[in-house]
Amino acid sequence: MSTFQNEFAQPIGAPLPNWQGARAPARVAHEGRYCRLVPVDPATHLHDLADAYNSATDARDWTYLATGPFSTLEAHRAHLEKLASTSDPLHFAVIDAASGKALGTLALMRIDPANGVIEVGFIAFSPLLKKTRIATEAIFLLMRHVFDDLGNRRFEWKCDSLNAPSRAAAKRFGFTFEGIFRQAVVYRGRNRDTAWFSILDSEWPALKASYERWLDPKNFDTGGAQIERLSTANAR
Repeated sequence: MSTFQNEFAQPIGAPLPNWQGARAPARVAHEGRYCRLVPVDPATHLHDLADAYNSATDARDWTYLATGPFSTLEAHRAHLEKLASTSDPLHFAVIDAASGKALGTLALMRIDPANGVIEVGFIAFSPLLKKTRIATEAIFLLMRHVFDDLGNRRFEWKCDSLNAPSRAAAKRFGFTFEGIFRQAVVYRGRNRDTAWFSILDSEWPALKASYERWLDPKNFDTGGAQIERLSTANAR
């Protein structure tokens, strides 16, 4: 319950006298230790992404996405050209720093600078990217950009409420579950109840420290396995 009241003794939200809005993201690269994020470029990324997605044994990774899988290279090219043509969503390719290859994509979307709210979405990580430190760093790089560079107040994650892996990932990455929006979306000819998650700017400093500890090379053994889990670091 708010402790602030107006002249009518009604509870109101906390005042934000210095709030002037966030900045909009631009088509710039974001550099990390294990990966970099660059705006999607079909000419550069098509073959890498097609190879990465084709490493899957079946099409289950596309079940909860509105697009894909792509049966031909031309269909995939058309998809990437569409991704590259929009500024909201603003799509990035995740580039493995070691190999230089694109292994997946993700986007900043529903960009609302006036209210300082932005969402990460359209996450399409190939089997070569899932459950790697690269995938975690990709989320961290966007998160850091959202809060430190752009000055947002709120970072959102949304997914089909039936998408258990996505919900587990949101929790691992430090997002707080807020509830279910029933019958929120129609896609692939079916209903979607949407699960909402968020991180607030007040929560970011502690999360940032956790990510930095987790991503430190000293947190991985000689085989590349994590020593401390990110969820454990975030819980602390």
